[in-house]
Amino acid sequence: MSKKATIYDIAKELKITAATVSRALNNNPKISKKTRELVHATAAKMNYKQNKLALALKSGKSKNVGVVVPFINKNFFASVIRGIEDELYPKGFHVIISQTHEDVDREKKIIQNLINAQVDGILISTSFTNENKEQLNQELKKSTPFIFFDRVLNFDGTSTVTIDDYQGGFDATEHLIHQGCKRIAHFYVDQNIELYNNRLNGYKDALLKHGIAYHSDYVISLTSDMEAGKEAAEKLMKLPVPPDAIFSSSDNGLLGAVKYLQSISVKIPEDFCVVGFSNEPFTQFLEPSISSVDQSPMEMGKMAAKVFLKQIENDEGEIDENVVLPAKLIVRKSSSKQ
Repeated sequence: MSKKATIYDIAKELKITAATVSRALNNNPKISKKTRELVHATAAKMNYKQNKLALALKSGKSKNVGVVVPFINKNFFASVIRGIEDELYPKGFHVIISQTHEDVDREKKIIQNLINAQVDGILISTSFTNENKEQLNQELKKSTPFIFFDRVLNFDGTSTVTIDDYQGGFDATEHLIHQGCKRIAHFYVDQNIELYNNRLNGYKDALLKHGIAYHSDYVISLTSDMEAGKEAAEKLMKLPVPPDAIFSSSDNGLLGAVKYLQSISVKIPEDFCVVGFSNEPFTQFLEPSISSVDQSPMEMGKMAAKVFLKQIENDEGEIDENVVLPAKLIVRKSSSKQ
């Protein structure tokens, strides 16, 4: 195996000092452009590789950022990651993506590994809930900025980026009421996760505003998948007085409900209206197309990255920033009676 070239080898080849080579490789403006170009060309010729860890230790910056999500194969999280990368790559940062599969122990280990790798920050949509948030608090290091997005927990010294889940739930429910729906059911995923609780509260308050009674039989907890939505819809339609609409916190769960309703010849939207949440790509291609609250994932990713950049550039220490993006209801055929 051939010996790896060092800055001293480059210095010897060009008959300049190792310090000059080091500055040139790091594009120090004190070194002339001509010299920098010559050093870079010689380094490439000699197959020189910079020691990234050594540079990180010296500068205190690794130019690496950890991004932690429950799943990378969900369109929402894939789009958020795209937004983060679009914002950070032009500024010289590299993104390290990890997925937790909703496993809090795995998430703790991922965070520990990212901190040990000396990332400059961690952008995270957490699997932890309000019930076990203190476990995560033990993992937070003041020296590593944490930016929570979508699924957030509020800690001192951390920033958050969310959409207005409460307003999204309120607007979706009020839209159904304006279509003439009086018995509106709701699918939620986990009330211990703040965003789902906010959507549920928006649903409740829209009913209250319009004088419609809240019925607990119409509110069903489910996992965010098609089969769970099908089972929930079947349960609703067997009630003595079944609902005439569903607002779901999950597009995937709602998809199962729609398929079940169609299988028993319920006409959407003539007999039954539905609205989902997330604006997954499939919602616009179904028949009928599905109304849904858009979460603006690309914008969320870009904003999370901007908050991170602002935090590391702040000379006065830690900052707490809580950004709330607007929720936008996309109305399609599934809820358009009028």
